Amino acid sequence: MTNRSEIKDPMEGQSLLVKWKYARPTSLVEDEANAFNSKSGLLATKEKKKKPPAPITHITEAPNVDDHIKKEIPTSYFQSIIHLFKGNIGPGLFAMGFAFMHGGLVLAPILTVLIALISIHCQHMLINSSVKMKELRNSEKYPDFAETIEQCFETGPKATQKLARTMKGLVNLFICVTQLGFCCIYFVFISTNIKQILLAYEINLDVHYVMLITFIPIWLSSMITNLKYLTPVSFIANICMICGLSITMYYGLKDGLPDVAERKLFTSPMELALYFGTAIFAFEGIALVLPLKNAMANPNNFDRPMGVLNVGMFFVTLMFMAAGMVGYIKWGDDVAGSLTLNLGDTIGAQIVKVMVSMGVLFGYPLQFHIAIQIMLPSVIETFKCYEHTLAANLTFRSVMVIVTLGIAELVPNLGLFISLIGSLCSTALALVFPPIIELIVKRDISSICARYSMYLKNAIILILAMAGFVAGTYESLSEIIKEFSSKEPEMPTTPAEWT
Repeated sequence: MTNRSEIKDPMEGQSLLVKWKYARPTSLVEDEANAFNSKSGLLATKEKKKKPPAPITHITEAPNVDDHIKKEIPTSYFQSIIHLFKGNIGPGLFAMGFAFMHGGLVLAPILTVLIALISIHCQHMLINSSVKMKELRNSEKYPDFAETIEQCFETGPKATQKLARTMKGLVNLFICVTQLGFCCIYFVFISTNIKQILLAYEINLDVHYVMLITFIPIWLSSMITNLKYLTPVSFIANICMICGLSITMYYGLKDGLPDVAERKLFTSPMELALYFGTAIFAFEGIALVLPLKNAMANPNNFDRPMGVLNVGMFFVTLMFMAAGMVGYIKWGDDVAGSLTLNLGDTIGAQIVKVMVSMGVLFGYPLQFHIAIQIMLPSVIETFKCYEHTLAANLTFRSVMVIVTLGIAELVPNLGLFISLIGSLCSTALALVFPPIIELIVKRDISSICARYSMYLKNAIILILAMAGFVAGTYESLSEIIKEFSSKEPEMPTTPAEWT
């Protein structure tokens, strides 16, 4: 944002316009306000009433870099629910039976609900901090994840102010790595499942060729630049995942469930770490909450008690609980990393694989959209595409889809490396940054009791985050060592190997 000290006179339109060209687009309204509210601006208006300042007209008519990113067509309550649902439902859903096997029938359900509550609470902490920053800055939009972190650090003690810009860059890096990593894994997951379906009908097609085929529908769906128009795509993805889970539940329940006494009620601490490593990343949707809130016609409907966030995450948690409980009780210690593998070679199993593959395929654009939102403004500014932002948007999207395909094609054992990176990035985004910024924003609470309660709560969440980081890192490193110590490494074929 242009400093007031740099504006000598609002009549100097040339210098102000040049400064605007390299400024952040979101500072446009603030620049206008500074030009009129500054001391020199008021004097100039009084002295030269016949000739209004020229720079303001030119600035308001200038192109906005974020025309195709921030200014999206508003979404409704139902459309936001669909996006939130899809953002949290992925291949990890079918790995919950495997997770429950390591957690036990007593602790696994309790811990799943606890993790869900903590994840939702952290998302609310992020939203509340964003709302606070919006009020302090008197801005039109809620700042996104990285902007909220930056502004919270800027308003904090001197020690945190120096880290503001660094933390913003770190958050953006973590989000992009996580989201694009998911996109790469989606290519591997879809192609591997399609290959298994083809093999069932004695069609042997190399998985790398299958990736090239799946590129076409993924690329086309990724050209949708607006969350509102992504709603049908996310809706199809949700229907596919729900149908896939429903068929799996049918095969699990049709012959009845074994006696619960045959299953483990408790497990060892080491097995609990494996449960935690799988379950903690199943609730990874925090990068989506602020874009969804900003895109709504009525943003207040997102985080109210019966709003999009609480209602959507309630049903997400129910699906994880159903998949975990039925999967483990039905198949016990034989439960596979993906419940679809326990269905055998039946027609139902093939239908489930098709449904889940389609659900993941149509979930790609939503994960992809979040990373593009972050990177595109810098790309447009670097290449000076102010007059052709839509063309730049579509071109950059095409390039990034090709990049994710290339990584999936060229990097062996990609899922294991993404899991290792996700252990750090996902945990930091979901469980580390929200408590930290709440500690900064609410550091001056007058009530001593409330202040120390907040300290205790956030300390517990940060300890849980550290446990998740250690468990996830340990599990990922163990699998990487096993994979590379074997003579014939194979491409991962189950969701448990990359979630």
